[in-house]
Amino acid sequence: MKAYQQNERIDTLDYLRGFALLGIILVNILALLSARKPLLDTPDATYQRFLFLFVEGRFYPIFSFLFGVGMYIFLTKAEEKGKNAPVLFLRRIIVIFIFGFVHFLFQPGEALTVYASCGLILLPFYKVKKELNLVMGILLLILFALFTMKIFMTLPLMLLGLAVGQYRIFEEIKQKRRQIAIFTGLVFILGTLGLLFQYQHVPAKPFNPFQSNQFLIIGIMIGPILSAFYVGTLILLLQQRFFQKLLLPLKSYGRMSLTNYVSQTAFILIAGNAINLYWKISYFQTLYICIIIYIIQLVFSAVWLHFYRYGPLEWILRLATYKEKP
Repeated sequence: MKAYQQNERIDTLDYLRGFALLGIILVNILALLSARKPLLDTPDATYQRFLFLFVEGRFYPIFSFLFGVGMYIFLTKAEEKGKNAPVLFLRRIIVIFIFGFVHFLFQPGEALTVYASCGLILLPFYKVKKELNLVMGILLLILFALFTMKIFMTLPLMLLGLAVGQYRIFEEIKQKRRQIAIFTGLVFILGTLGLLFQYQHVPAKPFNPFQSNQFLIIGIMIGPILSAFYVGTLILLLQQRFFQKLLLPLKSYGRMSLTNYVSQTAFILIAGNAINLYWKISYFQTLYICIIIYIIQLVFSAVWLHFYRYGPLEWILRLATYKEKP
């Protein structure tokens, strides 16, 4: 099996992970702090519509997809080093599940326990032909999206990530710019049509995001399409050195994605308890909290990785996986 290259592919994935984290917190904070339902014709109402058109259900699919890509790369590298790849992966997802279980105590909507469970299910698919994985992933994603089974969409998203890893899309990505541009153009057209359709069902009044309505259901259905557009656009931008430098903080942010994902919850809860924000904070005010957390985490990630190779939780994960000090 052809060995994976170490530079550009890894960088691209880190940028994407960092980008996904930026969107995930914008939605998670609403439930964690029990944000007030917006009033009609206010900036909060406008921001609520923006979130549920362009953010909700658009960023977690990226994170799920990248988990599948990372799963394939991890298993491939382990095999190349002559190690027992399945055993190492099982250790890895057990630790991720433990992290997730602790995280779940503070954030019931957390994803790590789901990722660990799906990773266990998908482990045998590592040896399945890439064409079959791709077709199964697409069909299952369409099926679960049509029935708006959001939690089950994680599995096919990860399977698609696994298939993309098998196709080695992120290796020598500059040679694949034309194909990625065509793909991004297609999902842009589909995503635009989907958004126009969803916008036609925007509730006249601010809504409760925990209630089912046509607007939210359509959002779940078209979410992966918009996620694909975001990913394709970011990949194309990263082919330019200007954007690589401009977005460089995302790279460090994504390299510490596990640490930053969990610490997002910690920062939100600390802010909520310190300033007593529960049930009082408005939608727009949650954005201010997120921006402060962005600044703290982006700066911390850059400084930490200047001195250390791995983030704190990433270091623990690697130690437990390989049973040797990184």
